[in-house]
Amino acid sequence: MQIRSKVWIEVNGKPVFSKGRGMLFHAIEKHGSINMAAKEMGITYRRAWGYIKAMEERMGVKLVETRQGGAHGGGAELTSEAKELLAKFESLERGLNQLVDKRFGKLFEEGPKK
Repeated sequence: MQIRSKVWIEVNGKPVFSKGRGMLFHAIEKHGSINMAAKEMGITYRRAWGYIKAMEERMGVKLVETRQGGAHGGGAELTSEAKELLAKFESLERGLNQLVDKRFGKLFEEGPKK
């Protein structure tokens, strides 16, 4: 048996950040492009952009800086606030997974008490 858990952050009952949105941030960092990040994740550019705008509106902070295309091409990069959010979320998620794994092991893997 294995335990699975999910954690996400909400503002006023609406999702703001989750593992999936963290994956989007990593893909933006990797490609320097929202479009390429969306393709990597198998979602549309419109959906990726929607996630970003919703996060920014709900948190009240700019998370992704974009540059329009042209002779030198467009691009996107995470703001320092986005990088900090990503790092904190991943640290929180690791810590919670450790606690959940430990508790699960204690309750389910030790077997019945005799």
